[in-house]
This record gives sequence, structure tokens and C-alpha cells, in this order.
Amino acid sequence: MVIKVFIASQSGSTAIKKKQQDVLGFLEANKIDFKEMDIAANEDNRKWMRENVPGEKRPQNGIPLPPQIFNDELYCGDFEAFFNAKEDNGVYTFLGLAPPPGSKEAHQAIIIQNGEVPESDKGDLGNEQHLHIAAEDQLEENIEMLHNHFEQSTDINEKEEVEPVTEDEEEQPVTEEEDEEEPVTEDEDEVDES
Repeated sequence: MVIKVFIASQSGSTAIKKKQQDVLGFLEANKIDFKEMDIAANEDNRKWMRENVPGEKRPQNGIPLPPQIFNDELYCGDFEAFFNAKEDNGVYTFLGLAPPPGSKEAHQAIIIQNGEVPESDKGDLGNEQHLHIAAEDQLEENIEMLHNHFEQSTDINEKEEVEPVTEDEEEQPVTEEEDEEEPVTEDEDEVDES
């Protein structure tokens, strides 16, 4: 299986050039074997690419623009499909290749296949994934704690029915008469000294 990337080496569009560079750069960086198929220098390449891009994947004008990606004869997609696969850590699946062991995509494939990460692979998770899992666990604990606290406060408010204070029961202001101390008389003063 050979990945074929159809490009236009003589394109006047900077957008097309950038998209081609992004695809080729990613493949080179990840050591994925591929062949550049130049449609500007080779009319057979242009003809083959145009004939083999599925009808539903063609743009409105009917002429597919590079880069177009194939795995041998199997159409993978255009730049937008490649970009989306890259964002979702699914480039190997997009290209029809088995992801390398230990890659994020390989772990995702195991999760999808089994429904969860096998115990043997949990030790292989990157530090970032361990932190993400710990953060999710902490978030769940915090939500549960808040939920319990809310239920308790609701229960307390329902049990304690506070009766409204009426005007008769309202606290009356302290008057000067109540605040004044009674003067001590001489007779009381002598009693205290003994």
C-alpha cells in the first residue's frame, strides 16, 4: 500500500501550495511513506486523479483541486478531510493504515474497540492523559459534593419553618431610662465595704 498525494508543483494559488505543504510535511514528520504525484508536470497524473475522485467528493465545478490523497487506488480524501482527521487524531485511519503502537490513535482504537482502556495500557498513557483523567475524576467528585451540599441545604430549609416576626414581637429600641444605672446610696456603699 502506497499513499499517493496528488499535488500541483506549478500552482499559482498560495492556498493550494500551503495545503499541499501541510499534508506533505505531516506525512514526512510522521515517517509515513508516500509518493508525490504532480498533476502540473504529468498529464497522466492529472487525468487519473480527476477520474478517480468520487463524484460526491468533487467540488461544484466538477474539477477536484490538489491535494487529493489516495491509498493505492482507494480514495482517502482532500485537504479538508485530512485536516479533520488530523484534528481528531485519526490520520492513520483516514489513510487506511494501522496506527503505530503507543500512538494516541492506537489508544483511541483500543478504546473504541473495547469500550475502555485496558489495564495493561494504562501505564503507557502519557502524562497529559493521566492529568486529564485525574481532572475528570476531580470534577466528578466536586459535582457530587456540590450536589450533596445542595440537597442538605434544601432539606434544612424545608425542615426549619421560620415564622415571620410580627410588629408586637419586633425588638424594641433601648430607651435612655433603661440604659441609666441607678445611683448607689451611702447605705449600700457601707454594706459593700464590710
